[in-house]
Amino acid sequence: MLPVVALVGRPNVGKSTLFNALTRTRDALVHDQPGVTRDRHYGICRPDDAREFSVVDTGGIGGEEEGLAGATSRQARLAAAEADLVLFITDGREGASALDEEILAWLRRSARQILLVVNKSEGLNVQQVLAEFAHFGLADAVAVSSAHRQGIDDLIDEIQERLPEESGEPEPEEDPGRLRIAFIGRPNVGKSTLVNRLLGEERMIASEVPGTTRDSVAIDMERDGRQYRLIDTAGLRRRARVEEAVEKFSVVKTLQAIERCQVAVVMVDASEGVTDQDVSVLSYALDAGRALVIAVNKWDGLDDYQRSQAQAMLERKLVFVDWAEAVRISALHGSGLRELFLAIHRAHASATREFGTTEVTRAIEVAVQTTPPPAVRGHAPKLRFAHPAGSNPPTFIIHGTRLRMLPDSYKRYLENFFRKRFKLVGTPVRFMFRESANPYEGKRNAPTERQVARKRRLLRHVKRR
Repeated sequence: MLPVVALVGRPNVGKSTLFNALTRTRDALVHDQPGVTRDRHYGICRPDDAREFSVVDTGGIGGEEEGLAGATSRQARLAAAEADLVLFITDGREGASALDEEILAWLRRSARQILLVVNKSEGLNVQQVLAEFAHFGLADAVAVSSAHRQGIDDLIDEIQERLPEESGEPEPEEDPGRLRIAFIGRPNVGKSTLVNRLLGEERMIASEVPGTTRDSVAIDMERDGRQYRLIDTAGLRRRARVEEAVEKFSVVKTLQAIERCQVAVVMVDASEGVTDQDVSVLSYALDAGRALVIAVNKWDGLDDYQRSQAQAMLERKLVFVDWAEAVRISALHGSGLRELFLAIHRAHASATREFGTTEVTRAIEVAVQTTPPPAVRGHAPKLRFAHPAGSNPPTFIIHGTRLRMLPDSYKRYLENFFRKRFKLVGTPVRFMFRESANPYEGKRNAPTERQVARKRRLLRHVKRR
């Protein structure tokens, strides 16, 4: 296990910016608006010539205990409780505040090792800035500018001196054996609630207020001997309603999470049915070519009549992804989670299945024999052979002639035929068509002497008539 360093402080002091500077990433959402970060966000700092350690970005502690502000403060306190070292972040330009003193008093009661970090010190006299925080009574302090990466190396050196002894091998950030699952959907459909239920703790802030989650947060989990990486994402609204800059960044983070995941779980609210925005969210996963599972949440709150109506709506509106399994769950009470993971495993197995050229070519031959491609202008396209071109999603390259004349209906037939023949569920299937080059294109044989003489006789005969 890597040692854990938590970034704690009041809102808008630059914790997320410092997190990005330490991890050399842009994983944390950064904005001038206070309160952007709400959930805990984990990353790894990899110095060039020093030990690696985990960094935890937290939301600002605002002194409130109710609502979203209180939930954010509780997440920050949980991060500090599990950390080996707490970086107490303050604002060097605004100076010390009463809220800073309250946070420091709580950190002292928690008996955690504390290092004072005075951020936003660029262009200021460092000694004067540190002197203003001397009344805190902390032995050591470091002045940095996380936005300009000033003082970051000195901060890492101070952290290294305070880290505990190494307790194990560092875990790789990208474990190829860990299944990456992204939970996507509209706001307030229960994504964070489902993640908390799977983890068995209040890891994410779950609230009835739409838009509670703003950043994409990845959490590692083990279940039944298998390793997973759960990615909780912000809710995707209609583009016309996305006005705030923070929400625009949240959408970008969600789309990036879809690209990085292996299986996308699209959550739908059973009480509201399938909306146009749900279909739009599905289109994002389809464009990325991700394996797909549809989780119909809040199913336990419906009576028999409502369930029949919801089932009919699912079949009618999701007919374009009828190959994706729909699982009825309750994120709040935990029902249907076993079936959900079985569907996830089936979708992942289909998306990552390896094919051979022989079986793919044989499938094309059977498909053409069963239903030949339609003729266009008196000529029918010929599908000669095929071979696999990639996985997740399964992609096949088909070679032949006149393939540009294949109608979309026949391409859909091929997709359905492959899905049925190879028993592929929960994954899109893509085809790439390559036309064989005509070896005689652009070439012209020179006429023989006999052909030239014959042409002359024919011309003389035509002139005489």
